[in-house]
Amino acid sequence: MQSPKLGANLVAGGTQFGVWSHHAEQIELCLFEADGVTEKMRVSMLRGPDDVHRAFVKGLEAGALYGFRAHGEFNKEQGLWFDPSKLLVDPYAKELDRAFVQDPRLGQFGEDTADIVPKARVVADVPVEARPPLYEPGGLIYEVAVKPFTILHPEVPVALRGTVAALGTPPVLAHLKRLGVSAVELMPIVAWIDERHLPPLNLANGWGYNPVSFMALDPRICPGGVEELRQTVEVLHSEGIGVILDLVFNHTGESDVHGSTLSLRGLDNRAYYRHMPDARDVIVNDTGCGNTVACDHPIAGGLVIDTLDHFVSHAGVDGFRFDLATVLGREEDGGYSPDAALFKAIERHPRLADRVMIAEPWDIGPGGYQLGNFPDTYLEWNDRARDDMRRFWRGDTYMTGAFASALAGSSQIFGRYGGKHTRSVNFLAAHDGFTLMDLVSHAHKHNEANGEENRDGHNENHSWNNGVEGASADLDVQAARRRDIKALLSTLFVTRGAVMLTAGDEGGRSQRGNNNAYCQDNEITWVDWNEMDEELVLHTAGLAALRRRFSVFSENGFFTGEDGDVVWLSATGHEMTIPQWEAEDNPVLSMVLKTRDLESGGDCRLAVLFNRGHEPVEFVLPEPRDKWQSADGAELSDVIEVAERSVVFAVSG
Repeated sequence: MQSPKLGANLVAGGTQFGVWSHHAEQIELCLFEADGVTEKMRVSMLRGPDDVHRAFVKGLEAGALYGFRAHGEFNKEQGLWFDPSKLLVDPYAKELDRAFVQDPRLGQFGEDTADIVPKARVVADVPVEARPPLYEPGGLIYEVAVKPFTILHPEVPVALRGTVAALGTPPVLAHLKRLGVSAVELMPIVAWIDERHLPPLNLANGWGYNPVSFMALDPRICPGGVEELRQTVEVLHSEGIGVILDLVFNHTGESDVHGSTLSLRGLDNRAYYRHMPDARDVIVNDTGCGNTVACDHPIAGGLVIDTLDHFVSHAGVDGFRFDLATVLGREEDGGYSPDAALFKAIERHPRLADRVMIAEPWDIGPGGYQLGNFPDTYLEWNDRARDDMRRFWRGDTYMTGAFASALAGSSQIFGRYGGKHTRSVNFLAAHDGFTLMDLVSHAHKHNEANGEENRDGHNENHSWNNGVEGASADLDVQAARRRDIKALLSTLFVTRGAVMLTAGDEGGRSQRGNNNAYCQDNEITWVDWNEMDEELVLHTAGLAALRRRFSVFSENGFFTGEDGDVVWLSATGHEMTIPQWEAEDNPVLSMVLKTRDLESGGDCRLAVLFNRGHEPVEFVLPEPRDKWQSADGAELSDVIEVAERSVVFAVSG
């Protein structure tokens, strides 16, 4: 998949424009005054044999504003949506003059939209020096929604709060370094539009998973465009922190047949989106968002490749996380393949082959759940490990084996086809679902604020509330929840594979039980830094330090028990028996790992003792028992008491 030179490109003497459309009869380039409203020139573009429509504008410099109008048949039954009254955003736009705003006119035929649609800005490409990704196996990925993470930070300059630039300020950097973050994973920062049902509810999309433009950054959170992103990446890199962009290529904000005409739909709806082969008027909805990008099409796939290349070449990012990534591997017949052309093109690309690639390995289409079935170079969000760890700590029965498998790298998933290493991204909470605090504070979702009568969001969260649903002033309930969060975090940080933590979970952030808070661009999702639980933050920082200290967590082979890499013990210090593995209710488990202490330089053993029960349990440490210490160096006896609902670490050697 290799696209022709598209977009607006500064050349000697002016600017060369190129936009692809097979089905359009004519495309016009529209140039605008600096106000972004007044059209000052319209140029008919010339179609080439490659279906690229081109125009050269002499003397046009960086900063010029433009859009397109496409002429052709308007026939929804044939999948044709040409309407020259609609101003269209260049799919290759690098910068926009304003944010997208919903308006009924965007979906009405014959209604001119030039006054409300953002204009693309001609920009000069500024390449960066190619460097290998900073992120290394086993590192901590910190999932960040830019605005919610920084908008209330009291030490961030007011003008920068809620922006990408805020991530490079000293107080934010200090927090990231304190937690030992290996890479920040930025939730979508490219230009998006609210879903059309939100404005009447006085709600707004605060997460960005509804893009219109794949390359242009949203002016609300990255007003400085790619330069702001590039500078922020440089600052984070200088502190040893990588940057991963969460990108959405599975659908766009143009939505379903009742949606807007903003860019791809108006340029060539039949090429850019999937339709039923025997019904061109039916848009395939494998995403649940109204449409599905036809990533198998050479032009749509080329746009994906060029977008990734843009962010590597001009911002220096370390990698990407793909939302609903199964769509990227769907082929012409709609089926999924790990050998899809788009995956192969990324693998062959000289600037993309070494980047960190993370898949959310599902969509809602036929055969959409593909955990463990992505190319070997891709990490994958592991929701099965998430659920098994949650269910173990909730107290579900028959969970010991599944819990151990999650700790060991999920070989039953990632080793199915002969794989020798885990590709698991282990997490307990993410942007989509309960926060970690809400996980232990709510037995049920509470999404009433979303205006859908609590019908939206997942119903089964494998959560519990410690006796009270929602916020509680009871000190015992608060202590129980803090204890559970500590145990959950301790579990996460000793799993084999990458670990991911969502911003604010280290400090007990709550969304009031809302597990689908994408439309709550307000205090429900904003991190309140004054309310961060310092005890939990310290605990998280300590776990991150422990993870960096022992070499076993930067390796990615499965724990197999061979050569003593792991030994599973009962509380008596003996190896687990089959009846113990298969017991209905087994609240305790010991995991003893062979590792290297990177601080002392010596080989050692690390024992991790889990007690999910509600009573203290005495654990016998394994032989030899004369050299066991706590993680902070205190001498331990042969038998140690592990408090209820807790995890304890011991080091020998």
